[in-house]
This record gives sequence, structure tokens and C-alpha cells, in this order.
Amino acid sequence: MADMIRSRKIALEGTVNFRDLGGYGTLDGRHTKWGRIFRADGLSHLSDADLSVLEELGIKCVIDLRTESEVNEGFFPVDKLAVSFHHHPLMRHVGSNNDFSVAPGFLATTYLDMADESHGEIAQVLRLLANRNNTPAVFHCTAGKDRTGVTAAVLLSLLGCSRETIVADYTQSHAAMDALRQKLALKYPAAKDTIMAADDLFSADAASIELFLDHLETRHGSVLGFAKFAGLSSDDIDLLQLNLLEA
Repeated sequence: MADMIRSRKIALEGTVNFRDLGGYGTLDGRHTKWGRIFRADGLSHLSDADLSVLEELGIKCVIDLRTESEVNEGFFPVDKLAVSFHHHPLMRHVGSNNDFSVAPGFLATTYLDMADESHGEIAQVLRLLANRNNTPAVFHCTAGKDRTGVTAAVLLSLLGCSRETIVADYTQSHAAMDALRQKLALKYPAAKDTIMAADDLFSADAASIELFLDHLETRHGSVLGFAKFAGLSSDDIDLLQLNLLEA
């Protein structure tokens, strides 16, 4: 069990990008707790073996960042594993299931839109993670890269991680994107060529999350300023740190 938790990537049959956010150093010399918060891609196709792993990890809370239409197509099997399920969409809509073509710069622009339009949802997610009764918890979207990446960036910043650490965590999703493309190509064979050519959509370029962080700092002075704007109180942030950082 200890070895599994301390491997950042959790190998599951039904996902390609399930990772532990523990073990990251903070600017004040502490570390994020292992086995407390996980980030992931879609969780609607977990096998029984996968659910056994999540049960062993002690997952209590699942936070789905996808749109309502995506959730309606499939979500975490709450009937098989007793968790609290929370839906906090960070986007109003996504393209159709077989539309994988995007314009250059799409991801970076989308991240800024999330900050400006979905800050309230991000704050609600962070309040859930600040509550020790909800952890261990996992938050996820479809690829575990964009909506999940934005949420992880804000979370890690509020926990005191450096920008370098935040960017490095984001770019780790790059390694999972080939597997995700193969998975989607099997699901949508008519769109296979588009999927395999959609490098912008399946990128985890440092520049995208850097632009997002720059945007928060320009508009709100800092990520902390953004969090306060989104509705988090100083007590909320203190509880987040108390729950997720080693003493």
C-alpha cells in the first residue's frame, strides 16, 4: 500500500491519467500529503479491479468538473463504491463527441475563460478539499489535463508550492495523452485521423498553464487574490493547508 501511494501515477485499467498530488515541496519547507488528493481523467469506465484500488486508497469524495452533458453520458459508479459525488462544471459546454479540431491557442484561451467565468465553482471545489471529512478525494475531468489542471494549479499555489512545481505537475499530463488518443480513437473510429492530428488539443504545454497563472496575477494580484475574489475566506485557505500539508 505504501509503495502504491508513493508512486505518483496510479495505474488503473479504466483511466490513463490518475495521479497523486502528494509529496510536493512548498516554499516554506513543508510538503503536500501523500494519499490525500488525487487528480484524474474520466472515471466512468473503471473496472472492478480499479474500484478495489480506489477503495484501498480510501477515496471518500469524487468531484466531477465536466459539463452536464458529459456527466449524463457516464459518471463515477457510485452504486459500486460508496463515495460522496459532487458535480462542479468548469465549462458550460464542450464540442460534440466526434469533434476534436481546435484552433491554435484554444487551450490557453479556455483556461482564462474558466478563471473569469467559473471561479465560483473552483472555490466550491477547494472548500470540499479543505474539509478533512471529504479526503482522500479525487477531482477529474475528461482528459485530466485542462479543467483538472487549472484546479490543481490553484490548489497547489494556495498550498504554497512554487510556480515551477505547479507547471511541472501540469506538464506530467503530456505522458498520458498518447494513451488517451488511442482510447478515443477506438471509441470514435470515424474521427481517428482528426484525433491523431490534434496536437494542440492533446498538448500539456507549460506555456498554457503559465499564461493562466499570469492572468490570475495580472487581474487579481496573485493566485491568493483570485481565491479571495472567487469567494474563499482566510479560514477556508487555512483549513485547506491544515488538511493537505504535512505539519
